[in-house]
Amino acid sequence: MHIRNASIEDLLKIMQLYKQVARQPGGIARVEEEITEQYVENFLRKSIESGLILVAEHPEFPEELIAEVHACNPGPAAFKHVLSDLTVVVHPDFQGKKIGRTIFTIFLEEVGLKRPDICRVELIVRESNRRVIAFYQSLGFLIEGRFEMRIKTAEGNYEADIPMVWQNPNFDF
Repeated sequence: MHIRNASIEDLLKIMQLYKQVARQPGGIARVEEEITEQYVENFLRKSIESGLILVAEHPEFPEELIAEVHACNPGPAAFKHVLSDLTVVVHPDFQGKKIGRTIFTIFLEEVGLKRPDICRVELIVRESNRRVIAFYQSLGFLIEGRFEMRIKTAEGNYEADIPMVWQNPNFDF
């Protein structure tokens, strides 16, 4: 496996990866039809310009990406020390093989070592996704609260989103 910074040339491969993950129940919040070229290009450009985006490749699958993680700055100057909208996806055929943990760990190491201007990395996860909450906690993320009834499930029920944060130990106050 090879992990590298993404470029705009990865757009179609990232879109393909997201569509594959979106087909899986509980894969990501967006359904496959919402994974458009415009959606991917937007977060790809924002992450390249103001945040960090990494992709993972496998030598046996050169036409595909097997994982991606990104976060970007939300925009206003008051939040210049924050990376948010964090998303991590792993190709369904590679889930459960520590690829998500590896790419995510490298992502946090990159922020810690190369982005002393970033204090917080934020993400949001569904309350029912307890396995993923525990995964994020194992990487050093803390729960910061609840957004009640924020997610409407495919079954028509509502559940809370859980905001979580990782604080950069190398933040330069």
